[in-house]
Amino acid sequence: MTASLPEVEQTEAQLEARPTRIPGLAALRATSGFQRGMLVAGLLIMLFFVVLAVFAPAIAPYGFNADSAKGIDFQTLQAPSAKHWFGTTVGGEDVLSRVVFGSRTALEVIVLAVLFSIVVGVPAGLISGYRGGWLDRVLVLVTDALFAFPSLLLAIIIDVVIAGGSSSATGGIMAAAIAITVVYVPQYFRVVRNATVAAREEPYVEAARALGAPPRAVMIRYIFGNVVQTVPVIATLNAGDAILTLAGLGFLGFGIEPSSAAEWGYDLNKALSDTAAGIWWTGTFPGIAIVLVVVGVTLVGESLNDVLNPLLRTTKLTPVVLPPREDES
Repeated sequence: MTASLPEVEQTEAQLEARPTRIPGLAALRATSGFQRGMLVAGLLIMLFFVVLAVFAPAIAPYGFNADSAKGIDFQTLQAPSAKHWFGTTVGGEDVLSRVVFGSRTALEVIVLAVLFSIVVGVPAGLISGYRGGWLDRVLVLVTDALFAFPSLLLAIIIDVVIAGGSSSATGGIMAAAIAITVVYVPQYFRVVRNATVAAREEPYVEAARALGAPPRAVMIRYIFGNVVQTVPVIATLNAGDAILTLAGLGFLGFGIEPSSAAEWGYDLNKALSDTAAGIWWTGTFPGIAIVLVVVGVTLVGESLNDVLNPLLRTTKLTPVVLPPREDES
């Protein structure tokens, strides 16, 4: 006995709505059409650069600072060829290798900056919004003061203060990450604080307080899960801004020490003088890498915003199939 069409469609809808343990699959199922295409494209771009970053030593043909191989020096400013797919720089380094290793630097700074921003901004916003009083006023004043500074200028100041002339790769990456963290902590603080101020007067929070729950338990068990829903969206969008801020620091000479790690902003700075001579490859490929990473994380962030924001939600709706009407005899 074969199943009827409504039963088959209902079974497919139930399978599609079945919860999954695969991260991100629920968000992918909640999209459709162009929105799903944006999310998939962004994830593929991000996955590509993550693979480059993780396996950089195996993918890059040479070291990021290598200007020779097997005792033979590379030709400087060599155009893209079979030996050097992206050409060489004025110092003889392989551009492809610098782009690949630059993805590792970018990934490390993005992960650290976003992680530090969440760890600092989310708890501060939660405590400030729930407690109120003088603590709330002080934290709001500090974050407003940080917002008054241009983000890149603030990142430069923090980077100079933290780096202290350090030339190590770890020190430079940490300095850049902390500098970007200071720029983005106020965003997480404001979003979480405003959501907490609205949530602390909800009936379920008042009921928890009436039952004698301590403030820490109220914040963690009852408020936290309802105020951090937009944090993943902010994190993905800030990741794109972090790439641009890191590139800006490197371009202006305040980024990571060139001899410690490859960095795309520094490469763009060195490629300025090459452009006037018609040498395009030293700046084109690092610039394309920056654009692709920013586009990838932005596509993911905008797609997640459409999925998680009920006002912008355009999720796929399950069609309702009514049973056939019986003919009246």
